Amino acid sequence: MGMRTVRQLLYRDILWSVFFVAVAFMSLFFFIDFVDEAERVGRNGYPVYAAVLAALLEQPGHAYELFPIAVLIGTIYSMARLAQSSEFTILRTGGLGPGRALSLLATVGLIFAVFTFAVGEYLAPFTEQQAALMKARFGMGGIQLGRTGAWLKEHRQGPDGALSITVNVRSVGGKGQLGDVRIYEADDTGRLVRRLTADSAHVEHLGRQGAWRLTGVTETLWGPGGQGQAPRIGERKLEALDWPTTLDATVAAATVLPISSMGAVQLWRYSTHLATQEQDSQRYRQQFWKRVLYPFACLVMVALALPFAYLHARAGGISLKVFGGVMLGISFVLLNNVVGHLGALHDWTPWIAASVPSAIYLLLSMSAFAWLVRYR
Repeated sequence: MGMRTVRQLLYRDILWSVFFVAVAFMSLFFFIDFVDEAERVGRNGYPVYAAVLAALLEQPGHAYELFPIAVLIGTIYSMARLAQSSEFTILRTGGLGPGRALSLLATVGLIFAVFTFAVGEYLAPFTEQQAALMKARFGMGGIQLGRTGAWLKEHRQGPDGALSITVNVRSVGGKGQLGDVRIYEADDTGRLVRRLTADSAHVEHLGRQGAWRLTGVTETLWGPGGQGQAPRIGERKLEALDWPTTLDATVAAATVLPISSMGAVQLWRYSTHLATQEQDSQRYRQQFWKRVLYPFACLVMVALALPFAYLHARAGGISLKVFGGVMLGISFVLLNNVVGHLGALHDWTPWIAASVPSAIYLLLSMSAFAWLVRYR
C-alpha cells in the first residue's frame, strides 16, 4: 500500500472526526452562551438578535480553548475505530511502522497547531473585542471597569522637565471611547502640577504624534507659590482638548478590555510597556507564552491518541476509549489552569509555567506508546 494512500486514509478520517467533535462542542457552548445572554434581553433595550450575535462572537474564543481537546477526542475515536475494524493492523502489516505512524500524526498535529494559533492570534481577540463593544452599544451601560477603574502610567519629558503621568479610566463606551477619564501630571519632585478630567476620550493620531481627543474637559493647574504661601490654582473648562501622549490605542485597549481579547503581539507590546513603566507585567508575560505555546498542545494530543491504535479491540470498545480521551482532555485543562495560577502566584518563569502541562502529557504519551509498541 502506497504511503500516499495511507496518508489520505488517516488524514481524512482524523480531520472529519475532529471536525464533528469540534462542531458538537461549539453547539453546546453556543447554547450555554445564548441562555446566559437571554437573561439580559429586554433590559435597557437589549434585543434578542444582539444576544444571538454576542453568543456567536464568543465561539472563536471557546474554539481556541477547546480545540486541542477536540483533536484528542477526534483522533482517539479515529484510531480506536481503525484498530477495532483491523484496518490499522492491516496498515502495520503493510509496512506502517511506529516511527512512520508517529511522523504522520505529527504532521496532522502541526496543521491543527497552525489553525489553533491563527484562531487565537487573529479571530478570537477580534470577536472578543466586538462582543464586549456590542454589549456596551446595545444599552448595557458600557464596559464598567470596577470601582477603581483601570490605571495607566507614563513617563515623558515636558516643557519644564520630566513628568510622571497617571491616567484613570472608569468605563468604555459602545464605540470604543474611554469614559470618565482622569489624568494626573506630576513633576520630577512628585508635586502635582496639572489635572485633567474629561467625560470621554478618543485615542487618535495627530500627524506623527499620538494624542487623546478629550471632550467635556476640566483642567486644573497648580503653579508654584511664594515662600510660605500655598501654590496658586487655576481652573478652566474646555469643550475639547488634544492631549499628547505615547499611550497609543494598543496600550489603551489592553488596559480596558479583557485579557482574552489580546493576541500574542498585543500581549508582548503591553507587557513591554508595563516593564518600561516599572509596573508588574507577570500576568501578561505568562498569557503571552500561553498564547505562543498552547497551540502546540495539538501535537501533544495526537501523540496521546496514537497509543489507542495499538490497543486490541478486546481492550475496550470505542465508547470506553473516547471516554478515556474525554477524561484525559479534562485533566489537561485542569492541570493547565492550576499551573497557570500557581505560576502567577509564585512568580514562576512564564515560559516554563506555560510549557509544563504539555511537557508532562507529551512524556506520558511517549511512554505509553513505547510500552505498547514493545510489549503489545
